[in-house]
Amino acid sequence: MFRTTLLGMAAAMALPVLAAAQQAAPPASAASPPAWAQGRPPEMAASPLAPHPPRLTATPPERIPVARLRLPEGFQAELWAHGLPGARVMVRGPNGTIFVGTRTIGRVYAVRDTGAAREVSVFMQGLTQPSGLAVRDGALWIAAMHRVLRVDNVEANLANPQPVELTQAFGQATEPHHGWKHIAFGPDGRLYIPRGVPCNICEFDGERFALIESWNPDGSDRRIEARGVRNSVGFDFHPRTGQLWFSNHGRDWAGNDNPSDTLHLLRGRGEHFGFPWCAAGFQDPAIPNARLCSEFPAPDALLGPHVAPIGTHFYTGTAFPERYRDALFIANQGSWNRPRLSGFNVVVLRQDASGRFSMEEFMGGLRDDATQRFSGRPAGLLTMPDGALLVSDEDNGAIYRITYRR
Repeated sequence: MFRTTLLGMAAAMALPVLAAAQQAAPPASAASPPAWAQGRPPEMAASPLAPHPPRLTATPPERIPVARLRLPEGFQAELWAHGLPGARVMVRGPNGTIFVGTRTIGRVYAVRDTGAAREVSVFMQGLTQPSGLAVRDGALWIAAMHRVLRVDNVEANLANPQPVELTQAFGQATEPHHGWKHIAFGPDGRLYIPRGVPCNICEFDGERFALIESWNPDGSDRRIEARGVRNSVGFDFHPRTGQLWFSNHGRDWAGNDNPSDTLHLLRGRGEHFGFPWCAAGFQDPAIPNARLCSEFPAPDALLGPHVAPIGTHFYTGTAFPERYRDALFIANQGSWNRPRLSGFNVVVLRQDASGRFSMEEFMGGLRDDATQRFSGRPAGLLTMPDGALLVSDEDNGAIYRITYRR
């Protein structure tokens, strides 16, 4: 059973209806090509490949494809919440409120579970791509493109948030391309924030872009933790070792199968992961005076070409079978820059005794390989106190709850 507050319902009804075609190219003038077309070779100027238009209206629950979801034996999925267009990252407040960030729609949602229903409301709106959320000491940090905000005592102020402006302290770059964020507090109490590159493929200021940084919660003491990271919008800290693991998006327009999206372990502060010269062993021909791939650490796992990993999350519950304890789940939003779709699923990765990863699909059914269409786009992951795993679906504005029954 679900309930949507009047605020959330009214805001959803006020949105314009988008074109129904999933793969229609966004409009762009000839004089000003869109950012996603940067790096497209001249011979592909007429290519129909383009990002999938986001769905910004609420999807009725009967149209949300829960029945199509495929899970391993013993697992079940249910529709836990809906009416959250653009839902991405999820974080949990100390009193149980689930805050949900978005990109294009510019909202942060609040979801309250009353036991009998989930109440969905628009917590904040009118922000620029507020996809980065983190909770600490009862406060909510919001990374909205180049802005950083903090809402103190957040669960006592759901109806009237008064954000503290921290943008100047954190000094984020204002370039929009790959400027959206995923943020998280590390075991060291510092706030980790990535800086994507302002292009698809280019040379850039390595002190400003392709970084993962960390800061004190007030925005002081900036440190560069990782370099050469093109666009990480998913990372997590291992629940036992505290080490930072992050996914990374390879560039577009280099071929259907190059480069692969990747998973990396940060082994030393300031380590360089190869961009723009190298990604997943792919020596990029677009960059002159290239440094060799052998100069950089190899990825710890290849995730597949153009799968677009977003949610990157260690399962910390005990309700799943033992083989899933501390396993790494990754939500792949799905491809646009290849004719045959890839991703649109959730995968799980495990390490063996030698440190090698195996990867298998955990939640499928949203990609139809026969028709080359998709019915959902997984984005965020969150372990709940009871051990259930929440998965947000950006395309349907929904949250699925996955449980295991022995």
